Amino acid sequence: MTVQHWIGGDPVQASRHLPVVDPAYAKPVRQVAMADAYIVHDAVTKALAAYPAWRNTPPNKRAQVMYRFKMLLERDADELCELISEEHGKVLEDAMGELKRGIENVEYACGIPELLKGEYSHNAGPGIDTWSNHQPVGVVAGITPFNFPVMVPLWMFPMAIACGNCFILKPSEQVPSVAIKMAELLEEAGLPAGVFSVIQGDREAADALIDHPNVKALSFVGSTPVAKAIYQRGAALGKRVQALGGAKNHAVVLPDADLENAANTLIGAAYGSAGERCMAISVVVCVGEKTADVLADKIAEKAERLNIGPGTEPGLDMGALVNQAHRDRVAGYIAQGEAAGATLRLDGRKHPLVENSPGYFLGATLFDHVTPAMRIYRDEIFGPVLCVVRVESFDQAVELINAHQYGNGTCLFTREGEAARRFADEIEVGMVGINVPLPVPVAFHSFGGWKESLFGDLHAYGPDAVRFYTRRKAISQRWPQQSAQESAQFSFPSH
Repeated sequence: MTVQHWIGGDPVQASRHLPVVDPAYAKPVRQVAMADAYIVHDAVTKALAAYPAWRNTPPNKRAQVMYRFKMLLERDADELCELISEEHGKVLEDAMGELKRGIENVEYACGIPELLKGEYSHNAGPGIDTWSNHQPVGVVAGITPFNFPVMVPLWMFPMAIACGNCFILKPSEQVPSVAIKMAELLEEAGLPAGVFSVIQGDREAADALIDHPNVKALSFVGSTPVAKAIYQRGAALGKRVQALGGAKNHAVVLPDADLENAANTLIGAAYGSAGERCMAISVVVCVGEKTADVLADKIAEKAERLNIGPGTEPGLDMGALVNQAHRDRVAGYIAQGEAAGATLRLDGRKHPLVENSPGYFLGATLFDHVTPAMRIYRDEIFGPVLCVVRVESFDQAVELINAHQYGNGTCLFTREGEAARRFADEIEVGMVGINVPLPVPVAFHSFGGWKESLFGDLHAYGPDAVRFYTRRKAISQRWPQQSAQESAQFSFPSH
């Protein structure tokens, strides 16, 4: 079966294809059509044709489409999750969690009539009324990664469409099927043809979207080097760009923390989805040697008991990594950490599935006595590898995190309110959890990091999405009395 493009309300074929591989079994399950610049231009042309009518559709009618879309996502949840698991490798329960968090953003977009309300000032000047409103940008695009093939697109297109834009999605070519399924559900929900399109492809398709003069805004989620390049390239072309990059998320554990609960939650935060999350905890900073000794023992014991296997099977904790090249890259980092002198408490390369399965598996890996000079500390590994760093004080932990190039997410485990308040205030990271290991904001807040984790002024989804996918316009209006004779004024107008 070929996963096609979706343009103007219809599937569109292409001449170039790539295989789509099930990572749990290392076998192709379908192929995906690859777009060139001509296909991208066709999608933009159809979006431009659909834009005037959709822009002028009342927001409450656009919201009704989102309501119906939400119900259809819930109706077909099992099918969507099976596609996610088959192409990505994550377990079904994790796929369902991804879908539910994505649906929250559709629910938020259903409130667009309220969110688009502007401001009004009566008699802002003599006989002058002033108001502002939010107007759509035009044709906008999203380039999304492999690790959340439903949730990350749902961060983008529901709000963009609800604001009156037309949206073109380019998903990862490794996980193409759910994007087409969502396009079909949007059509069933009553979205007009051309308002939402899906362009399958690799860098050729992405470059064509970035460079197209009629694509006015770009949303991207991926690695930091690519995010930075897309931001610079898009901004140079005068586009609005929101590019979310990589992460190295730290969890700080103080001596007063509940270490049993901390270990339980850190297991899920570090190894869930095989660590292929930009919000995964990949470093645990333990304050005090005793804290580190006890916590490392607990994590090693629990991580060794994780149930790992093909994601479509029930009752598993972790599935395969997305492809062989990425699995080998993560295994290479494990070798680097061992060579650099870190204590390898648990080696995922020795998990039985690595030798006995054709799939791209690694077991949970745990390093202790990691130092900031090591590459396993500095780099985003994006796999099931957790590093334990030991420091002597709370202040050292904060300094360590603030010195890192990434600033996506972090968390603190403690029972002390003063430490929690200081941590939330002083840490230079965009998303902070207190006894919450994955501080991913709910849909009515916005998602985004600091430093090398975000390029652009506005975060993803939530209130920032309204600001990103609209332009504010201020209107001042005056109706002078017909009987009044006015003289010319040459000074700058003021109250």
